Amino acid sequence: MALVVWFTMGIALWHFTVFLPDHFWQGIIGAFLGAVLGAVIFGLTVEVISGRGLGETDLATALTAIPGVAIGLGIVWAIGRHQEARLAP
Repeated sequence: MALVVWFTMGIALWHFTVFLPDHFWQGIIGAFLGAVLGAVIFGLTVEVISGRGLGETDLATALTAIPGVAIGLGIVWAIGRHQEARLAP
């Protein structure tokens, strides 16, 4: 159940990327992948370290995804900016 929560939080926060300039790697689809994968990977890491099971969900489970989304979007943004700089004349 925790995977569904992290995935949903990733999608929910991904919607706010519409307010950012589109410098993400592969555009809005890359931002989607970065948000969802960041949320799931970070959430899974925190759950494993804390020793909780994937079936135990609460408000903290949902809030755990927020830093993961930010990290995932930051990585995808940095890759996109690097590619744009490399391709610019």
